Amino acid sequence: MATKSTVTAGESSTPSYTGPFITVTALFFIFGFITNLNMALVPHLRRIFELPYAWAMLAESAFFLAYFVFSSPTSKLIEMIGYKRTMVVSLFIQVVGCLMFVPAAKMVSFPLFLTAVFVVGAGVTALQTSANPYVAILGPEQSAPIRLTLAQALNSLGGAIAPIVAGHYILTDPAKMATAAATANTVRGPYIAIAAGLLILGIAVIFMNLPAISGTQAFRPAKEGDPILSRSIWGYRHTVLGAVGIFLYVGVEVGLASIAVNYFLLQGIHSDGVASFFASLGGFGSLITHLFGPWNDIVIAALLVSLYWFGALVGRLLGSWLLTIFKSGKLLGVFGIAGTAMVLLSMMSSGQLAIWSLVLCGFLNSIMFPNIFALGIAGLGPMTSKGSGLIMTAVVGGAVIPALIGWVADKSSIQHAFVIPAFCYLYIAYYGLIGSKPTRTITA
Repeated sequence: MATKSTVTAGESSTPSYTGPFITVTALFFIFGFITNLNMALVPHLRRIFELPYAWAMLAESAFFLAYFVFSSPTSKLIEMIGYKRTMVVSLFIQVVGCLMFVPAAKMVSFPLFLTAVFVVGAGVTALQTSANPYVAILGPEQSAPIRLTLAQALNSLGGAIAPIVAGHYILTDPAKMATAAATANTVRGPYIAIAAGLLILGIAVIFMNLPAISGTQAFRPAKEGDPILSRSIWGYRHTVLGAVGIFLYVGVEVGLASIAVNYFLLQGIHSDGVASFFASLGGFGSLITHLFGPWNDIVIAALLVSLYWFGALVGRLLGSWLLTIFKSGKLLGVFGIAGTAMVLLSMMSSGQLAIWSLVLCGFLNSIMFPNIFALGIAGLGPMTSKGSGLIMTAVVGGAVIPALIGWVADKSSIQHAFVIPAFCYLYIAYYGLIGSKPTRTITA
């Protein structure tokens, strides 16, 4: 029996979700930017503390470990205080985490850096766990993948900007830094500015009108004591397999982005040619150079990582249109197969071909998260928050897979470590084509 979503008292019985969708989508930009800015810390910390790849990747592990710890508690918090208040709490937690970078930089302490990253990750976890299902249920269930893909496009925009900011303000040329303390100190300004922005945004969201939604439009609402709510989410195969898909997807996306700067440098980047190109553009080139220069190998590598994330932005905008033509599972399967091919091509090549085949993976990543997520919570009705909590817990793959890639890279080479991303993409293709088909729904 179909029902309408519950809204707060005084709201129209047929509310418009355009305003709330735009508001929440803006939050996707925030966690996209912060997540990718933290990824930029990997090469930064590797230089400061002279770490091997595996240890430097702990910056990613600390961030995504927060998903494992806080995703399920966040789903319970949503049930207690609602989506909107959970989003506000998540923003304030991120403020605390960003401010912790100040003493970490002053003390040049690797453990304190990791602690700050973990706290920021806790805030992003709460924001992701509340914002993703909120967008998914702001309208008909069949169009949830389209809404999530559009929202994730803003995530990608934030992700594309973050490496540019990191390359300009954080990933400084080591030759220009007299001490490790001076190098570490470059993170203070950006994170203080981010903390101020998050604080203002959190206060603004408090006063925004976001409707309270307690169920999807496609299912009858569950009342307190309903036996449906006592069911285990582990009984829904497509949700569990979706959680595995998210584990591998986040791991491969983060792992490739985190090691990309070092990988691109090894493949050879000619910053002199880039600088000459922009110089030939006259005034426009001077503006670009002023914003992102001076051009050196590190800045160019960071810009290539930005293109990796920009590809995800383009892919999500294009994907929101493709999803009106193709079923989300089939599209996910095609992108998973293509991702496998690009990683293998990068493994077996060198130079520009190796670089650009990896950059193209950003485009292929684009539709994966929103579609795996939407397929994973399909048909859960009043158990949507449980499914969201399980799936978001699986984002801990961002802690495990990059560390594994780093370990193999230390033992062998970065290109040999790419066998791990290849496996991840193959599983994602399987989930889209086969594993995402529900064998059980909320009514059975």
